[in-house]
Amino acid sequence: MQNHPLTAARERLGLTRRQLADAVNKILYPDPGQAAHSAFTANYLGKLENGKIRYPAEDYRTALRIALNADTDDELGFRRRDISMRTKGMLAVRSNRYESPTTGLSPAAASLTSDAIPLMSLLGPPVVDELPRQVSQEHIAQVLEAAEIFEQWDNAHGGALVREIADDKLHRMSRLLEVSCPAHLRPALHRALAQLAGVVAFMLFDAYHHEAARQRFTFALRCASIGGDWHQRAMLLSSLARQAVWCGQPDDGLTHIEMALVRADWLTASERAMLHTVRARALAKLGPGRAQEALAAVGAADEAFAHAAPAEDPPWMCFYDDAQHHGDTAHALFDVALHTRLVTESADRFAYSVEHHLPAYLRSRAISRIKLASLTMVQGDPLEAVTIGNLALDDAGPVRSRVLSN
Repeated sequence: MQNHPLTAARERLGLTRRQLADAVNKILYPDPGQAAHSAFTANYLGKLENGKIRYPAEDYRTALRIALNADTDDELGFRRRDISMRTKGMLAVRSNRYESPTTGLSPAAASLTSDAIPLMSLLGPPVVDELPRQVSQEHIAQVLEAAEIFEQWDNAHGGALVREIADDKLHRMSRLLEVSCPAHLRPALHRALAQLAGVVAFMLFDAYHHEAARQRFTFALRCASIGGDWHQRAMLLSSLARQAVWCGQPDDGLTHIEMALVRADWLTASERAMLHTVRARALAKLGPGRAQEALAAVGAADEAFAHAAPAEDPPWMCFYDDAQHHGDTAHALFDVALHTRLVTESADRFAYSVEHHLPAYLRSRAISRIKLASLTMVQGDPLEAVTIGNLALDDAGPVRSRVLSN
């Protein structure tokens, strides 16, 4: 069955299938190299328009809505089907099978004791969330609450354990974009989803699910732009930069952070300090030739942080306290020290970070201790390095970040 609404939406904008596929991929992937390997091609779009694929993945639907200026999936002919009749029939047969136990117990009692009932069937059929008729302030508050809960968990325990739960929650809550929303609430809804998506993306990054993390960061960045939140935009671009540096792509990281620093005068002092720190880390990773620029960026970060006023910061910036600033700048100075003969304050800053991190930021403290142990080893004190390393293991005990395959 042809998807006429999708075809009509594309043709209204005068786009070919290839042009629309290119537009979608620019939304999905900030890196052109990633877009080149995307599965969303003109051929795939043809299958959507011809009805061979009726309900694409959430990230594809979101990108199509953005590219085609559509508010809901329904405008593009995407409608989630109910459980098929075949599945309903199977569930009915399974249900009848359990209504006539031979144990002599009541059906309720038999269901508690019978091993004949498949374990997973006790959970019942999958739950399909019902969407509200209209988005309210309460729905937006629930999105923000979910973001706060998952962020607290991630800081203390890492992203591996509940990343799938968090990602599922993001997918479910992002469906609020498919329903009617009063105009005055629409920016707030997008800002709330940007905050949740940013948290989920960082959890996926922490668990080494890098491609999924980039997609969620990109979704969050788009939501922040629609919501008109320059502060969120800066935060998300800094996260993309951190991920790029971690993945050995400091040039990409530098690009992201330079974008974040555009109109830095609109940001708080803490935000500017954070961005200059990430810029320093990217420059330091680029090698000895950029060492002086990295040191200058650390200086700019220190200068900005000296004027920090936490009361002026958005709520998600609460992580960037004195301990975090010392730890993040120490990372940049660490790479400068390793790649050059320059003497830096890296060890002192790591030590300060370790000493002052709050219990809620156990992962950050563990990372700072690991780097301090490495630096102490390089400086020729292996016994002290082992002592610091053992303390780092104690910190890292309850943290589950990277997912290791068997």
